[in-house]
Amino acid sequence: MSRAAAPRVHAHDFTPDVESFREDVLRGLALPQKEIPAKYFYDSRGSELFEEICGLEEYYPTRTETALLRKVASEIADRVGPNAVLIEYGAGASQKVRILLDRLEATAAFIPIDISGEHLLQAAKSLAADYPRLQIVPVAADYTERFELPVPSGLGSAKKVVFFPGSTIGNFSEPEAKDFLKKSAALLAGGGEMIVGVDLKKDERVLLDAYNDAKGVTARFNLNLLTRINTEIGADFDLAAFEHHAPWNPEAGRIEMHLVSRIRQSVTVAGRQFEFAEGESIHTENSYKFTVGEFQDLARSAGFDPVTVWTDDRDLFSIHYLRAA
Repeated sequence: MSRAAAPRVHAHDFTPDVESFREDVLRGLALPQKEIPAKYFYDSRGSELFEEICGLEEYYPTRTETALLRKVASEIADRVGPNAVLIEYGAGASQKVRILLDRLEATAAFIPIDISGEHLLQAAKSLAADYPRLQIVPVAADYTERFELPVPSGLGSAKKVVFFPGSTIGNFSEPEAKDFLKKSAALLAGGGEMIVGVDLKKDERVLLDAYNDAKGVTARFNLNLLTRINTEIGADFDLAAFEHHAPWNPEAGRIEMHLVSRIRQSVTVAGRQFEFAEGESIHTENSYKFTVGEFQDLARSAGFDPVTVWTDDRDLFSIHYLRAA
């Protein structure tokens, strides 16, 4: 039996340019608590390292969410219904969405969005080969910023459903998360829905192990940010002079990722000099954890009605189904 020809992949590129990257880095390093936006982790190498993190024994979120998705995929598909446009924020390798695509009825189109364009296009081509009848429109963009969503012709009135797995919502501060959800609710106005993976509050030891793995993959992922700055912006960071540090901040309810200077040193970035004291850090990421009630309250404040929530047997992770109010 012959196989239907895979459709062409119509990619759109709205990724931040090098100038934006440079400005964000220079601005962040000039702050009293030096910081760099976590979105810049995801160049091609960073995306590869993150996929490796997802397979680590200590890193429970991916395997827990994946198992939970498999368990409830049919229920999710019943709620989504036929002929929807599925939009995935932070699509990465687009592995989890396959669980939904295998259950959904006649999905009208799939729009994966990710900041790493090269990684995104590879994943989109793989999906196109495996789902030859599905329209796939990959968009390389920072999904936290405003950009025009390229909905395929004839599908402007189709139901839109955002898929946002992986607990990435926890990378935002509460005001940022609320603003992001408000933008999503506006995009989905008129009956659209959103599926969100949310990591739950749990024993501190479990959290610390997940972000400080024994193999040091998370450390390499964190340090790769400095490699990217050296290569793309022009800097002289010595990676051996920095170390990965990921403590739990109980007051804020988050894991924090830092790159800590091992020594007193001076670093030049795009022609500007920055001083580091021994023990001074660059704050690279937050990962907030929630209770189910806390996240539902946040969703309501941003214009969503919580429809249902699923959790695993150990209450490590949750998947929320929201409807734009």
